[in-house]
Amino acid sequence: MSRISKDQVKHVAHLARLAVTEEEAEMLTEQLDKIIGFAEELNELDTDNVEPTTHVLELKNILRKDEVRNSVSVDEAMKNAPSERDGQFKVPNILE
Repeated sequence: MSRISKDQVKHVAHLARLAVTEEEAEMLTEQLDKIIGFAEELNELDTDNVEPTTHVLELKNILRKDEVRNSVSVDEAMKNAPSERDGQFKVPNILE
C-alpha cells in the first residue's frame, strides 16, 4: 500500500506551480513513498536517552567579543574624503 497517492503528488506539484507529466508523477510517487517509508523506520528507533541536537557538529562563535573602544574622529575620517559636506562623505549621485 502506498503512503502517498499520485493525486497528492499532482496536487503538491500544482501548488508549487510545477508541471509534471503522468510518468513524472508516477516516478515521484514511488520516490516519495520510499522517503516516507524510511522516515517511518526512523520513528521506530528508541531515542529516549538521545539528547536532541540542532547541529551534528559542535559550533562555537569565532568572532571577537564586542568591546567599546575609541574610534576615528569625524575630522580624522574626513581627511581621507575626496569630497565632504557637513561632516559627511560626498559621493556622486547614482539616481536621477
